Amino acid sequence: MRAFCIVAALCALHISGSTILAADIHVMSGGAPKEVLGVLTPEFEKQTGHKVYFTYIVISAMQQKLAAGEKTDMVLMPVPALAAQAKAGVMRQEPQTRLGTVSVGLVVKEGTAKPDIATLDRFKKTMLDAKSVVHANPAATPSGAHLAKTWETLGIADAMKPKVKFSNALDGGVAAISNGEAEVGLYPLSEVIAEKGVTVVGLIPQEIQLNTIYAAGVLAANASPEPAIAFIKFAAAGTIPM
Repeated sequence: MRAFCIVAALCALHISGSTILAADIHVMSGGAPKEVLGVLTPEFEKQTGHKVYFTYIVISAMQQKLAAGEKTDMVLMPVPALAAQAKAGVMRQEPQTRLGTVSVGLVVKEGTAKPDIATLDRFKKTMLDAKSVVHANPAATPSGAHLAKTWETLGIADAMKPKVKFSNALDGGVAAISNGEAEVGLYPLSEVIAEKGVTVVGLIPQEIQLNTIYAAGVLAANASPEPAIAFIKFAAAGTIPM
């Protein structure tokens, strides 16, 4: 299973011939790449001497901060959102590097039975049988917006309305599952795959899946972009399977 595939050949990559001095790199990112970046970043820091600082934030809030002139060195966000920022002049046109694909999965509290979501009909039945469901806010993240539309597509929006709670994975959504507040959770799998207290059931059926491609870009206002570009190149060198 590959919830988030981000490119990084951790042992083989060498940034050779670089004259870039050690620097701090400030990154704003959606929550989806968080677990993979936790693996990738220490090796990059070891090889280069740079130090990477992350601010994880939902996409809608990131867009608002960038529009308000928030200063950071680079961002990681879905391709359409990054392209819009480049068009607005916030991001440099190059590099805009695609790093990996994030897919939505279903998780339950650790120790509880795994529901059957192998087919679209079984997934639909699982949703209707669940007493409570948690997923990201439709106004805040691509996955939340997609799931809200999915209930409409499946014809179960009215049935889901009283049982769905909106809570982003970064803002306590995982805790709602692990403490039993919600019976099932639906999130980009890379956001929850390493969280304690929950068990991954699997990806939701492909017919209703949201496969979000994440990419990285450097802010136009970054006057010393070389360290950020080096980090992007590092992230684009191989594959970390999850």
